[in-house]
Amino acid sequence: MTGRLPPLSTLRAFEAVARLGSVSRAAAALGRTHGAVSKQIRGLQDHAGVAFFEKAGTGLRPTAAGVEFAGAVGRAFSALTLAYEAVAPSGSPSVQVACSATFATRWLAPHLGGFAQAYPDIRVRLSMTSAREMRQETDADLIVLWDWLDYPEADRARAIRLGEAAFVPVARPGYPARLGADGGLSAPCRIVHDHTSRAWDLWMARAGRGVAADTTMAFPHSHLCIEAAVAGLGVALVEHRLVARDLADGRLVALGQPVAFEAGFAAIPRADRPLTPAARSFVDWLRSELGGAPPALA
Repeated sequence: MTGRLPPLSTLRAFEAVARLGSVSRAAAALGRTHGAVSKQIRGLQDHAGVAFFEKAGTGLRPTAAGVEFAGAVGRAFSALTLAYEAVAPSGSPSVQVACSATFATRWLAPHLGGFAQAYPDIRVRLSMTSAREMRQETDADLIVLWDWLDYPEADRARAIRLGEAAFVPVARPGYPARLGADGGLSAPCRIVHDHTSRAWDLWMARAGRGVAADTTMAFPHSHLCIEAAVAGLGVALVEHRLVARDLADGRLVALGQPVAFEAGFAAIPRADRPLTPAARSFVDWLRSELGGAPPALA
């Protein structure tokens, strides 16, 4: 250990449980037993003197301290991965993809097995960042995002549309939010993303609905917005793919159907060089995965 830091394996277990919401799913992802991961989480909480998780049905959800620490751990692992790749590069074709940490952990990483099967010789390097920091990204071959129409004209001209981006309001079951007879949404608190707050405006315009909320709560990451909704703090507006598991597990309920935004998901290639064959293959795969209309939610 360095100072008071727990072992790296313990932090890896913590990050997996926070991301997947279950010790069982984390154990499967890490190739460990349920008991081993559970013991690491208990040891970490005893070491810190803080409860990082609380029961949520058959799974776990991070406490406020857990949400904060999980974000820091995720960023640290991302930085370690990038640093290692920089000093120990592989000779295989690779593509470096920058996207939000929430999109990476909740949708992209779980789907990468399909890309690996289709293109076994191409290595994918993920650069997980925030919506604000992506605007300063210069090293990635591709930036994958939905709010690309807010980018400079030169970036918009290079953008490659990938598929629909459809957003839906979600809240914890039993949270006092409702859809009125006129379709308007009312709730005690509306949760917004610090750097993509216009998503609510786009949703209201596309859905033709108003939103009435007594207060507003803002977070800098979509993952934190989602976890705040799971904790019962308010209604969050998120891309439907990012909460598919939460909806299926009953941690969240959808307040209406997903509404597709005009721009959709896009990939912005680097300005200083053409797409490599590996990057072009990744774009083609993303198009096949992200294409199609959003599903109807029960």
